Amino acid sequence: MSNERLKVAAAQYPVGFFSDWPSYATHIEKWVAEAAHQHARLLVFPEYFSLEISSMFGAAIYSSLPLTLEKMGHSLGAFLGLFRDMAQKYHVYICAGSFPVHEDDAYYNRSYFFWPNGHCEFQEKLQMTRFEKERWHISGGSGLNVFVTDFGKVAVNVCYDCEFPLFARRQVEQGADIILVPSCTDTLAGFHRVKIGCQARALENQCYVVQATLVGECAWSEAVDTNVGVAAFYAPADQGFTANGILAAGKPHCAEWLYTELDFSAIARVRADGEVLNHQDWSAQRRHVPR
Repeated sequence: MSNERLKVAAAQYPVGFFSDWPSYATHIEKWVAEAAHQHARLLVFPEYFSLEISSMFGAAIYSSLPLTLEKMGHSLGAFLGLFRDMAQKYHVYICAGSFPVHEDDAYYNRSYFFWPNGHCEFQEKLQMTRFEKERWHISGGSGLNVFVTDFGKVAVNVCYDCEFPLFARRQVEQGADIILVPSCTDTLAGFHRVKIGCQARALENQCYVVQATLVGECAWSEAVDTNVGVAAFYAPADQGFTANGILAAGKPHCAEWLYTELDFSAIARVRADGEVLNHQDWSAQRRHVPR
């Protein structure tokens, strides 16, 4: 991981309503331009923020969960093209929240990651919530990825995935020092479950975790009608960091970017000589809890 400091922007993002694609593209560019003008190099949007695209399809579509998924697929190419253009134009890395993708007769919740040169890869959500499985019939994906950037390796845990420690651990073992968590939660309890998961992953892996959230009401959409949460940056609760491990947190209910500079040399120091050595001591569990 690079010794440089990295300015990251995490979105508290309200679901909008758009009449056509140009108005949506203009809206997205305003968000990206604002963060870029604040010198952020990595931008993180929340899970399912892409569903605002369905507002263009009419009430018969966006009021139906199955029809929303079906119609969204027709916009995937334009969505990828838009964020590829934004990453290149503003020379930033973008985690584009998540987008429901149809492939092999199933739907997957896929988080796309864009490089400043326009390259794109993705991380699928692996563990699905009850709503996704039982009402929306979205399938869990497969495979854990780590994205190589010019500031080091980045991993993505999509929302609920951050509540399962072995996912993040495998990515950290592959070199990730920062985990991005695009999230979408419709209750305060749901938000706190994801928040606790984020803090736990930062603690046990001695790494940074960045959470982006949807915020506000969206009465027209059954999928994202209520959105509760705040964006935040988490770190190990250890020397060189805040005592509670929270580097920054957004203002409740506000639509905004939250910014923080991350110092990756501090992660290296705490892993080598922290008050505790969670990252190193992880493997000791196997001696005490044999399989």
